[in-house]
Amino acid sequence: MEQRDVHLIGVPMDSGKARQGCRMGPDAYRIAGLGDELELLGHRVTDRGNIAPAPHPEDAPGGHLFRPYAVIGWTSALIGAARAAMAAGLPIFMGGDHALSLGSVAGVAAHAAEAGRPQFVLWLDAHSDFHTPQTTQSGNLHGTPLAYVTGRPGFESFPPLPAAIPEENICIIGLRSVDGAERQALMASRIRCHDMRHIDEHGIARPLAAFLDRVAEAGGALHVSLDVDFLDPGIAPAVGTTVPGGASFREAHLVMEMIHDSGLMTSLDLVELNPFLDERGRSAQVMVDLAASALGRQVFDRPTYAKG
Repeated sequence: MEQRDVHLIGVPMDSGKARQGCRMGPDAYRIAGLGDELELLGHRVTDRGNIAPAPHPEDAPGGHLFRPYAVIGWTSALIGAARAAMAAGLPIFMGGDHALSLGSVAGVAAHAAEAGRPQFVLWLDAHSDFHTPQTTQSGNLHGTPLAYVTGRPGFESFPPLPAAIPEENICIIGLRSVDGAERQALMASRIRCHDMRHIDEHGIARPLAAFLDRVAEAGGALHVSLDVDFLDPGIAPAVGTTVPGGASFREAHLVMEMIHDSGLMTSLDLVELNPFLDERGRSAQVMVDLAASALGRQVFDRPTYAKG
């Protein structure tokens, strides 16, 4: 197995939605042993600590969007942090809510463009996160990252996008909660979408394998964004946007094992973990185990956990 230079970047971001708690995510991943698990696999792990948002105006109460200036500050900081980390190895962005992907994905795409490689994104999520600031009904900007990184209009107040990602270079797996405005936008887009019915009927391996083949053929860089709510809440309850009927334990590990087998992943988000809603750290441990599978842990290497 190839040894990688892995850089852990804590993103205690809790401004992408009203329900708080995700700012505790980075420390939960550390306590659950993410760095130790990756070192056991032979990787060289550097914990870069937590980043902070760039200076930004204070958000006033009220208004349609929840804390937009804070999200803009985080996006600016993350674009720079992602570009720098990509030059040093494989970054894992430990969130934090999914609004962190506005910056992490934009930053890794900028690095890929500088290297002359196409950027691809695998979005493992119950939601498409394809809203713009104008179409979101909730006002929560954690539902907008894919719209921003593909260059949809409406983000004029955000940092200029260094390199937009072509829609056809994005694959969403695990969809089961998409509202009307997003559905219309997705249907008009070239994003590859696979909801849970498709997975129930055809399995999870087939659409993922087809997407990974396309990344390989293009010589692309692959960013994986893993939201806790990709999983069924019975497995990982520590998320503020629970949607029943998510991926099973084995489906999720199969996805991550296939990603490792492909050798294509160049960066990873772990997002929306809210330790305040967890049960004895169970969700954090599941996410750590999935990250380990994406970086080489085999099924027969998986530990047994004692009850209690």
